[in-house]
Amino acid sequence: MGTVLDIKIKRANKVYYAGEVLSGVVVISSKDPVQHQGILLTMEGLVNLQLSAKSVGMFEAFCNSVKPIQVISSSIEIVKPGKFPSGKTEIPFEFPLHVKGNKVLYETYHGVFVNIQYTLRCDLRRSLLAKDLTKICEFIIHSTPQKGKSTPSPVDFTITPETLQNVKERASLPKFLIRGHLNSTNCVITQPLTGELVVEYSEAAIKNIELQLVRVETCGCAEGYARDATEIQNIQIADGDVCRSLSVPIYMIFPRLFTCPTLETTNFKVEFEVNIVVLLHDDHLITENFPLKLCRI
Repeated sequence: MGTVLDIKIKRANKVYYAGEVLSGVVVISSKDPVQHQGILLTMEGLVNLQLSAKSVGMFEAFCNSVKPIQVISSSIEIVKPGKFPSGKTEIPFEFPLHVKGNKVLYETYHGVFVNIQYTLRCDLRRSLLAKDLTKICEFIIHSTPQKGKSTPSPVDFTITPETLQNVKERASLPKFLIRGHLNSTNCVITQPLTGELVVEYSEAAIKNIELQLVRVETCGCAEGYARDATEIQNIQIADGDVCRSLSVPIYMIFPRLFTCPTLETTNFKVEFEVNIVVLLHDDHLITENFPLKLCRI
């Protein structure tokens, strides 16, 4: 075994809020004494914006301006050049999570075209003959919870052939009537999306009913905006020809890291929607879309 470099963050869940102090230890383990040229620890928060393949051609000028947005950055030399003894050495560190000026610590979010990530990078520099050691570790930022309660905004829906949009041959559609409600489209990110759905009537047999969570990411600047919707998760809530007039529960938990409170800035937007998708046996696909507003309380 050679020399092993590791970063251990004090909090097991690695979750921090703006204004708190990120702390932990850098661990150096080696059988033999380690000669080094100092250890540098860097904390960085970046928003990476990417254009989808369909947008790249449209925004040639825009491509140059989609540079990573730095939210926070700080680096310290935690150890001056010297020598570590054999065995295990732990060096404590602290970083205050304060941003400069009018910048905001956005919540950690792993999307497709928008990625918000916070990392700690440790570099143990060595002499010319020995290779430098590097360790990168991600920590998670949660946005500051809103004060007060979220106001529920219940939505009732009725789906019939007449209510559908983007239909080419409405006359050829089988007759159906689906009712239901979502308890709120203003959602607290730590609580599930709930509601119910009832198939009152359907001429065609139903194959299945699904609940699809979608992220809508918008990247842009003065030249224009690229808006892309991609699926986060898909949950089947009913399988087979559902009993008529039977209440089918709607229940979806928002996945960590792949969702964040709805976010709108000058350069990018992250929004969320849910689709109720009913697939009929004759392969007709019925979709009802609901925009959601996510918040943290």
